[in-house]
Amino acid sequence: MKQGIHPENYRLVVFKDMSNDEMFLCKSTAETKDTIEFEGQEYPLIKMEISSTSHPFYTGKTKLVDTAGRVDKFMNKYKKFAK
Repeated sequence: MKQGIHPENYRLVVFKDMSNDEMFLCKSTAETKDTIEFEGQEYPLIKMEISSTSHPFYTGKTKLVDTAGRVDKFMNKYKKFAK
């Protein structure tokens, strides 16, 4: 590995999947101002919309994730072309 190109400031961070409230603890350099208590200790919190616990590829379930009504907007826009 090349020397001097990798970050040195790894710390434990909680990642939270906002679609199903699953959380996991991992080392990261990502910056955040949010914190959460996890397993009795306070950790920085990174919020995610999707993770391996909610992604259809990993779960085998089809799930429609609608962010800010994008699907409804698309359906209304192309409703006139439906047969």
